[in-house]
Amino acid sequence: MSKIEAFLTAQEEQDIIKAIRTAEQNTSGEIRVHLEKTSNKDAFDRAMEVFHYLKMDNTKQQNGVLIYVAVEDKTFVIYGDKGINDVVPSDFWDCTKDVMQSHFKNGDFKQGLIDGVLKAGKQLETHFPWIHGDVNELTDDISKG
Repeated sequence: MSKIEAFLTAQEEQDIIKAIRTAEQNTSGEIRVHLEKTSNKDAFDRAMEVFHYLKMDNTKQQNGVLIYVAVEDKTFVIYGDKGINDVVPSDFWDCTKDVMQSHFKNGDFKQGLIDGVLKAGKQLETHFPWIHGDVNELTDDISKG
């Protein structure tokens, strides 16, 4: 079993998908989690590639958030598109990363991802509330590379 397959159990993945759905329930924003074994380049640069590959830059209000994890590299990036990045407090992404990292250091990857997703969801809900007619623009499934 590869490290990416062993990173989360099937039930843990379902719990994270449930958190994504909860986080997106009251917002037009979109949250995705992407896991891959390793990144052959700078993690931020790879996260940007994945962001574009997943078409997260095509949301109507530029309010997509990607949580990218390179499992073997033990690194992750939280990337918010321009719409959300322009309105969150300047330290928001670092604070979110700190919360996630504290869980990751204890080996609780599921809870770290859930907390990151829900924290991003609260900001999306504040700045991009759901209005009648909003549709889920992107799948909530965890993508893997």
